[in-house]
Amino acid sequence: MKIARFNEGRIGIAVDDAHLVDITELIGEDAAAWPPVGTVRLIARFDALRPVIEAALPALPRIPLAGVKLLTPVPWPNKVIAYPVNYHDHGREMQAGYRADVQGFFLKPNSSLSGASEPVVLPHLPTREVHHEAELGIVIGQGGRDIPRANWQAHVFGYACLMDMVVRGREERVFRKAYDSFCPVGPWVVTADEVGDPTQLEMKLWVNGELRQHANTRDLVLDIPGMVEMASAVMTLYPGDIIATGTPAGVAQIRDGDQVRMTIDRVGEMTVRVVQGSGGATSVFDKPYTPDIIKQR
Repeated sequence: MKIARFNEGRIGIAVDDAHLVDITELIGEDAAAWPPVGTVRLIARFDALRPVIEAALPALPRIPLAGVKLLTPVPWPNKVIAYPVNYHDHGREMQAGYRADVQGFFLKPNSSLSGASEPVVLPHLPTREVHHEAELGIVIGQGGRDIPRANWQAHVFGYACLMDMVVRGREERVFRKAYDSFCPVGPWVVTADEVGDPTQLEMKLWVNGELRQHANTRDLVLDIPGMVEMASAVMTLYPGDIIATGTPAGVAQIRDGDQVRMTIDRVGEMTVRVVQGSGGATSVFDKPYTPDIIKQR
């Protein structure tokens, strides 16, 4: 099942490549409610709600996907957990002497989340570059603490395409990754049963048609069971929490007017546009980032 959010916060199921159905009222949610935790509640109650949804789907009106604005599927998770330097090739290109399996994770703010139909807004930072990072997003279903590797699958609800945008520099990582719109997720969350084995997923990212990143999740340094185990050793995972699994080599600058497209096998495809904003300036980034990263293979 593919769970999406669209228009003014309505919740839908993508039933094919061109249509979705609106299940907002069916599952008892209010699209205008604040905070927007409807999909978190859906995930938490999914075992009970799934048969209700499946029984109703044939009779619900089809809505053309081309006519809706796709929002980030889970806009109000308890947390977004991100693993840095989790592909060896990316570690080499960034000259990083560590990997995720020994470094741990960091957190991104919920306010950085955006959707497939929303732009990445570049902050006004003339001295810096903003780079794209393609990642698999893991959405937690059943929460828990101290989850052993052997039980990881029982705690994963589904998967999504995720881009982790970053202001390149040496300042605090979270600071450079926290801007609004710096974590596009979408176009929907695909439930784990539809994806199957997530350890052999091909992932690609293009900018204006140029292939920039291409990897397979088999190349992860810290694998998916290890990420769930490590995160839950430190903190309780809750339904709707999102894990960003790290990016492979090929990160590069994005600019005003760019179209960034990514695909992940059996998960989906999304294209986001890049626009230059007028805000976001801070004295922290006044000094140019030097020396420039010399990518190594």
